[in-house]
Amino acid sequence: MTVAPLNVLGQPLQACCFSPVTGFFRDGYCRTNRQDSGSHVICAKLTDAFLQYTLAQGNDLITPKPEWDFPGLKAGDHWCLCAIRWQEAVAAGVAPPVRLSACQAKALEYVSLSLLQQYAID
Repeated sequence: MTVAPLNVLGQPLQACCFSPVTGFFRDGYCRTNRQDSGSHVICAKLTDAFLQYTLAQGNDLITPKPEWDFPGLKAGDHWCLCAIRWQEAVAAGVAPPVRLSACQAKALEYVSLSLLQQYAID
């Protein structure tokens, strides 16, 4: 039997978003495994500032890519972000707010709970 992942609060991981469907596995959850080199474990509510920042870093989350079944994202969407990119966005002053209940506990290997709590919207 597979054990359900926990969130950063030590509780069962909650869904991040089903519309658009997010997550490394595109199942709505910020879960990860060894194949996920980016550790998409932080559930964030995207902002224009973050979307422009990540675009400038070479990761275009705005433009739809139908060939990848990717709708393109806009401010207000929830999305599972790479832990390191979110941490970089904190340093740049453009980190989007996060839903702690939907951030997988693995995020704590990259960022502290206290830092995540500063950006919490739940």
